[in-house]
Amino acid sequence: MSNESLANLLKEERRFAPPSDLAAHANVTAAAYEQAAADRLGFWAEQARRLSWETAPTQTLDWSDAPFAKWFADGRLNVAYNCVDRHVENGLGDRVAIHFEGEPGDSRAITYAELQREVSKAANALVELGVQAGDRVAIYMPMIPETVIAMLACARLGAPHSVVFGGFSADALATRINDADARVVITADGGYRRGKPSALKPAVDEALTRPGTEEVRSVLVVRRTGQEDIAWHEGRDVWWHDLVERQSETHAPEAFDAEHPLFILYTSGTTGKPKGILHTTGGYLTQVSYTHHAVFDLKPETDVYWCTADVGWVTGHSYIT
Repeated sequence: MSNESLANLLKEERRFAPPSDLAAHANVTAAAYEQAAADRLGFWAEQARRLSWETAPTQTLDWSDAPFAKWFADGRLNVAYNCVDRHVENGLGDRVAIHFEGEPGDSRAITYAELQREVSKAANALVELGVQAGDRVAIYMPMIPETVIAMLACARLGAPHSVVFGGFSADALATRINDADARVVITADGGYRRGKPSALKPAVDEALTRPGTEEVRSVLVVRRTGQEDIAWHEGRDVWWHDLVERQSETHAPEAFDAEHPLFILYTSGTTGKPKGILHTTGGYLTQVSYTHHAVFDLKPETDVYWCTADVGWVTGHSYIT
């Protein structure tokens, strides 16, 4: 193929109009582009008002320390409250928040009210394990509701979480635990892959023998597959059902600065040492809330949304949790 032919393929001027009914009921129209272009800071200040703030921000963007941007820096909010509690308070407690379909055929429908109770219990459990705001928590889990609950419990406490994809090796897990200086690991006995149980806990045990992981004090384990041959380290390992299920179903979320660290996600490491990408609270949640509304055009009364990503990647973080 000639360079001229390739250049021709880079130019596309056709337009494909959406169905008229879809366009008529779209959450966002092309006017949003004009609004953002005319006043980009005003545009994002408006999107931030989609969230519930304990202290509403008065400044949209602080660019004084370039290249480090601070979004809504004088605002305060809690991510878990925004994802769960405010919907319950708005009368949507009986609406399903999560439809879960497990590979073995099990299923669960979790309402916002139920999710609020489960996240509160998990947050109380982490407090019992000594987790405080600022402590890092590594999450090495299959795609089950407890994974989302764990993420939201960490956010509720202001404890930055780092989800490590459950298909990664013990070495990859150890590298990320070490770099983040995680103090607690949340995992499961295993998950299901291609219809068969796949162990996860042994990889955690192996990872915690690596230099640099000595500061991990607790491993919280969800029983998912029921595998009976997993090793157990008394004083460090705790079953989720033993610790979480006996906790109070209420927990008061604390508001944090918009620039408070929310989570760390690592690059794959295929071109060198994995690099941790730190996401803070207010700017991230504003962008995710707006794009979920605008790009996916979701209608909460009628739509059921499925995200095919794993929460080990930013897409799953953003559009599942």
